[in-house]
Amino acid sequence: MMRRSIPISIALVAVLSAPALASFGGGSPKPTPPPSQPTAPGSSSSTGAAVSSARAEAEATYALAYEEVAKAKKDLADGKTKNAEKKFKKALDRGENAVALAPDYHEAWNLVGYCARKTGKLDRSIEAYEKCLSIKWDYAPAREYLGEAWLDRGDAGKAREQLALLERMNAGPEAAELKTAIAAWETAHPSAAAKADSTGAAPADSSAGGGGR
Repeated sequence: MMRRSIPISIALVAVLSAPALASFGGGSPKPTPPPSQPTAPGSSSSTGAAVSSARAEAEATYALAYEEVAKAKKDLADGKTKNAEKKFKKALDRGENAVALAPDYHEAWNLVGYCARKTGKLDRSIEAYEKCLSIKWDYAPAREYLGEAWLDRGDAGKAREQLALLERMNAGPEAAELKTAIAAWETAHPSAAAKADSTGAAPADSSAGGGGR
């Protein structure tokens, strides 16, 4: 039977498209868990129905945000930096709306972290990744991106902490990506890397750009 509600059908299509977009890096797509489903409301619970509706709206908003991320990445590849920045900002706004609707939506927090980092909001980026991981501590994409955000902050020591956790989780693809980013950062910042090796942690340096994506 065909659904009569067009908006719900559109939302469902958007939600179903979200898992394929759950990782933000370049290269081959990373395997990631699908977005968690809304909590099933009780048959007579209006509060439960409202929560479910908010979550469905959040998932649809997340899918739209991810479409903007894909467009922004294409603009970057084409050298259209300003256009890309506008799209990342639009995606960030949508991501923020998604987490406002569903504060336990870890994939949306991951998206907020990514877009905040791409728009130069590093504090918000790290905060969002940490929020994501407080909800789902073993969400490998967020751990990788958090490590890369720490590289952007100039702290290779904290990036290595995330790498160690990824390796402990057997998150091979994400661990490999972060390991490559750390190696690139150390090559670009040999003095800081040498100091980190001698002290066990890199000094924070907001002027030291990261080697991440």
